[in-house]
Amino acid sequence: MLLPKLITTLRDGYTRQRFATDVTAGVIVGIVALPLAIAFGIASGATPEAGLVTGIIGGFVISALGGSRVQIGGPTGAFVVIVAGVIQQYGMDGLLLATMMAGLILIGLGVAKLGAAIKFIPYPVTTGFTTGIALIIFSSQMKDFLGLQMTAVPPEFVAKWLAYLNNVTSINPWAIAVSLGALAILTLWPRVSLRVPSPFVALVVSTVVVYAGHLPVETIGDRFGTIHASLPAPHFPSVSWDVLRGLVSPAFTIALLAAIESLLSAVVSDGMIGTRHRSNMELVATGVANIASPLFGGIPVTGAIARTATNVKNGGRTPVAGLVHAGTLLLITLFFGRLVAHIPMAALAAILVVVSYNMSEWRRFRGELRAPKSDVAVLLVTFLLTVLVDLAVAVQVGMVLAAFLFMKRMSEVTNVSLISGTFADADESTDHNAVAMRQVPAGVDVYEIDGPFFFGAAESFKSAVSSVAKKPRVLVIRLRRVPSIDSTGLAALRDVVARSRREGSLVILSEVHSQPMVALTNSGFYEEVGEANVTGNLDDALDRARTYLGLPTAERPAFVVASVARESAHGERRRTPRL
Repeated sequence: MLLPKLITTLRDGYTRQRFATDVTAGVIVGIVALPLAIAFGIASGATPEAGLVTGIIGGFVISALGGSRVQIGGPTGAFVVIVAGVIQQYGMDGLLLATMMAGLILIGLGVAKLGAAIKFIPYPVTTGFTTGIALIIFSSQMKDFLGLQMTAVPPEFVAKWLAYLNNVTSINPWAIAVSLGALAILTLWPRVSLRVPSPFVALVVSTVVVYAGHLPVETIGDRFGTIHASLPAPHFPSVSWDVLRGLVSPAFTIALLAAIESLLSAVVSDGMIGTRHRSNMELVATGVANIASPLFGGIPVTGAIARTATNVKNGGRTPVAGLVHAGTLLLITLFFGRLVAHIPMAALAAILVVVSYNMSEWRRFRGELRAPKSDVAVLLVTFLLTVLVDLAVAVQVGMVLAAFLFMKRMSEVTNVSLISGTFADADESTDHNAVAMRQVPAGVDVYEIDGPFFFGAAESFKSAVSSVAKKPRVLVIRLRRVPSIDSTGLAALRDVVARSRREGSLVILSEVHSQPMVALTNSGFYEEVGEANVTGNLDDALDRARTYLGLPTAERPAFVVASVARESAHGERRRTPRL
């Protein structure tokens, strides 16, 4: 249902007490978001203002239109790598355009009701690129954490660390002291108070110490100049066809990351407060936010798990808290924005080091290494490509590799067997539907497909049928254990029917379930096979084979007659397609 949760919560009765707790939570989250927005803006290769604008505009839109009661939107670490790469290659206008394209993609996904499908992205893929992003963020902060005197830092992972080693003699002891001090506050302050966020305390203390002590540590103002304490006017980025074509892949990667992180955050918050979010509405809201944010110079925005959890823990229960969070960021920017210039870069680096550590989930990554070898392969390939090549390439290759492994597993799960002749049904002594309980005429082969008949099993089926040296006059294909079939499975059946006809053989389909029957009918294959050759049970299929061969029908045992009566009733229902 495409209805924002804000409307639902206000319509269901919004009390003054609820408003008070939402305001308190929103203010606290706004204070938490301040250092993170600045840090992510700088780490992405943009500006502090870009991070703040993203938290204000994007956070407001996601709370106003989103499908979660407590989601907090803003810039996150997941985007740092892809954003930095797009800015380096296409400039800031290229990033703004790619973000807006990603917003349109997200809206399309939400309108098409694909919110639930996003959750089925393989876990090794998401774990691999998330841990890879965390490692890249950590690596990118070493220059400021150590105060290295370097003119430029190479974007490549290996080259970056080689450059650090080559400039290790330029370490600034004062910067290291500020970094370690901020790190100590980030680690120890939660033991003192959970109401006042540790990143904010680390930022304030570090700024005061550096400013009051006139310490030789680089600040935001030293690197970026004057900070504009206002919202910029809306601006549409310049567009050219060549740039648009190059931005398609980054736009899809941004959209995918935004969808995954936003829905993951919504699922986590659902577990914390016992509600259910509207995934499609959440995608639409995130899409609108990623169109609105770039108009004001912002970077990509999505649901932020840590800030959403902070919102819940401080009493936020409706989207009003998210709106207050955006308003708090706006007020801080307008009234204290110029003070941002005095924040030391070393303190921001310490904050991002902690963010990267929490983001890495290294224990979960280590646990995944004990998973099946195919999953480990997907995990490591995605991780290494994220770190050494490019995030967009890593996601694409990881998804394709996971799809191929899925096909392989499907071919292994779905079994195709010749169950007349030398092979027999399992449990044939107790199964009244077993072929062994019937008299199969000479010249008739019965095959059974056991499992979903998808693309992964189609080739196995064709190989099994082709491997029989002496071609049968009648081929019966039992589909009683096939709950579903796709177009590749249909193509394999059609191929076998066509080849059998060329060889003078008849193909009979037996015990077809409802979904495969609908697929047969819609594709026109049902008419190609012929109604007489699609039967409701095995005995009807064998009688059809005897009729074709000019043989008399066999007498059925009493227990089979009763069983067939039941099967026939079900078969008639199955043969009626649900269109």
